[in-house]
Amino acid sequence: MSSFEFEIPSQQERAPQTPISLDDVRYPRYGRFLEELNPGAVFSHPRGLTVHGALAQEFATTFMQANPLFLNEPYAQAHGFESTPLPPLMVLNLALSLGVQNDSEQAIAHLGYYSVEFPRPAYPGDTLRSETSILGRRARGAGQPGVVRMYTRASNQREQVVVQYERAVLIPPGDMAELDPESRSIGMEVEAPSVLRLQLPAMQPGPLSSLTGRNTYFDDFKPGAVIAHPNGRTVTDEHLPWAYRLGNTHPLHYDRVYSAGRSGPLSGEPVVFGGLVFAWLEGLASRDTSENALWDLGYTEGYHRQPVLSGDTLYPLTRVLHKEDGPSDVGAGIVTFQLIGLKNISGRDALERYGTGLFQKESDKAKEERIPEKAFEVERRLLLKKRSAWPDA
Repeated sequence: MSSFEFEIPSQQERAPQTPISLDDVRYPRYGRFLEELNPGAVFSHPRGLTVHGALAQEFATTFMQANPLFLNEPYAQAHGFESTPLPPLMVLNLALSLGVQNDSEQAIAHLGYYSVEFPRPAYPGDTLRSETSILGRRARGAGQPGVVRMYTRASNQREQVVVQYERAVLIPPGDMAELDPESRSIGMEVEAPSVLRLQLPAMQPGPLSSLTGRNTYFDDFKPGAVIAHPNGRTVTDEHLPWAYRLGNTHPLHYDRVYSAGRSGPLSGEPVVFGGLVFAWLEGLASRDTSENALWDLGYTEGYHRQPVLSGDTLYPLTRVLHKEDGPSDVGAGIVTFQLIGLKNISGRDALERYGTGLFQKESDKAKEERIPEKAFEVERRLLLKKRSAWPDA
């Protein structure tokens, strides 16, 4: 790599000699208002992020991940992976966060996740970039925030897609007469795939069962079963640096002056970035559901129902929805789960108090029937080892 040399004058103090004027003041604004997010607009998000192994390991441990695939390099390599892949929810959080400056830094709330898919692993050392297409916009009346549907996909440095998903965001209108010209850009064509095409390494069953629990194989789950996971996780102010560490620039998550100046349920203390809530709940459930997973296939119909603040304690609750055979050559099956996130109440206590209502969508209930401690709900699919196919299981 070539280099060059040059000389510049030594630094001199300039402020005292520079006239002070407030005639030319810039007030930068990031994100876009409702009328700027036209269906068909495409945004290539700034910066990108090279993910080093230390950050990936810190994410996996901070967010309570139990699957050794994301913790133990010899285990991952024995399963055919280059090294420990990045935890899928880390990849999702990075993809979403990188897009905030362009598409949702003015948003009031993130409403839902749809068709989240992880077509291939991302690894430490990969550089992730993301781009977003606006799918649709629904106004809700003059001066009222509207709902914008977005499709985002993130790729590595080889232009290989590592996550793709839709989400819904509540965004207020602005007062600009002209649309930002950048919002008229064109490019990415969006067509929701009917089949998830995975590109996973060739996996050869091996004697590694001692590194995982014995009750999280495909064989161990029965549709209809409910798991009240025993441990919770109290969120502390650690969530503030984690939001920006993953690239999320929305001040609601780390600027107390900003959050205190808002009105409504998301006012007061900085709100925990929803992707972190998602990751903690998934990690807390992992010892009982995904410890023997070969891959996280994805999520759909996921909603944040209540804001989470520093000091709240999160508890997961899981219901088994469906089982089906997976790829026969890797000895695995697919299990669909419903993951419920509670705050400040354990799964056991919530089941005693609310019963089957915990597993009904909050949007399908009358207002007086909704559960105030329910913070999150989502469906997910996992590719799980079959005990008969993996030696010593």
